[in-house]
Amino acid sequence: MNIYDEIALGAMILMTFLILIQTRGATLGAGLGSSGEINTVRRGSDRTIYYLTLILALIFIGSLTISVII
Repeated sequence: MNIYDEIALGAMILMTFLILIQTRGATLGAGLGSSGEINTVRRGSDRTIYYLTLILALIFIGSLTISVII
């Protein structure tokens, strides 16, 4: 197991945790057109968690790509 595999594992665990703690007001039915209200503006900690999730996803994909190449 090389360092890139460990980075991918750590990013995967942290990304899973961040995805689970994200709260959104929209349900699946609201996203498909029912009468629910969809929140489109992220503010405060929700924005920070969203950006951290995106960064961790990029780190995860990058470390897997490098691991496959090497």
